[in-house]
Amino acid sequence: MYLLTSDLGFTTSCVSLFLRLFIGICFVIHGLGKLGIVGSGNMQGFAGWLKSLNVPMPEIQAKMAMLTELLGGICLALGLFTRPVCVMLTFVMIVAMLIGHRGGGYLITNNPPGREYTVNLAVVLIAILMLGPGTYSIDAKLFL
Repeated sequence: MYLLTSDLGFTTSCVSLFLRLFIGICFVIHGLGKLGIVGSGNMQGFAGWLKSLNVPMPEIQAKMAMLTELLGGICLALGLFTRPVCVMLTFVMIVAMLIGHRGGGYLITNNPPGREYTVNLAVVLIAILMLGPGTYSIDAKLFL
């Protein structure tokens, strides 16, 4: 259980809480966007885009990405299974870097859009993975 909840003190717990909340909410919004609840996207459009990239089983892959972002974002914001969720969301960002933003370079403003956003999200997720969930998390309440 130590690997799920190790903590270096108050400051680390505050930093972890801050990062988890903001990045978790970011992923929830992206998941909701794939459902057509926020923004201009929807599941059909996302699956169609994946199909245009020759991603196998695009409908299933689209649903898996949406569920990982939505449920993972909720868990991350709450500090529930923080480290495993960081691994799963980092994997989604690596796939997005390698497939979704292929040929775009680094800057998100490039045409096609570059990997800047996905790289930065992955780096923050890795930082949260290394920091741990902190004292202000459900993980700390469940596993300490």
